[in-house]
Amino acid sequence: MADLTEPDIIVLGCGNPNRSDDGVGPRVIALLRDKCLPPQVRLFDVGTDGMTAMYRARGATHLVVVDARVPGGNPGAVYEVPGEVLAAPPAKGAGLHEFRWDHALYAGRRIYGDTYPATVVVLLIEAATLDLGLALSPSVEASAQSVAQRVRGLIDDWLAA
Repeated sequence: MADLTEPDIIVLGCGNPNRSDDGVGPRVIALLRDKCLPPQVRLFDVGTDGMTAMYRARGATHLVVVDARVPGGNPGAVYEVPGEVLAAPPAKGAGLHEFRWDHALYAGRRIYGDTYPATVVVLLIEAATLDLGLALSPSVEASAQSVAQRVRGLIDDWLAA
């Protein structure tokens, strides 16, 4: 059981690494695994599975979600958004395959209440392409490096508070 006097931090990398820049969330998780992180931090590559995202976040005090953002003309741009801004209910009749991490934020809070993270930060990296392929574009790879550093900064700040 986690020490309730200290933050319990979950970092979720979301996305499909078979669709080029959509794999940036899992890439950030891989970069963070190479760092010496404190034991209060757990890293998960949840792919595109919103239900897994919801289950993994349960019980944490702090949550970071990293994902790609659809291309909009500024590849590699990083957007940091509070989770409550992006939490959204799933469409009525939507199946599990349509259940995304933004639905997980919404549903997790309603289902698990106070055992769902109170502090949620979403880091979105704008994709250059979502075509089939395994490599990140250069601008998105550079942003993955900086987002990994930003996540480490958030972790350090939360643990120091």
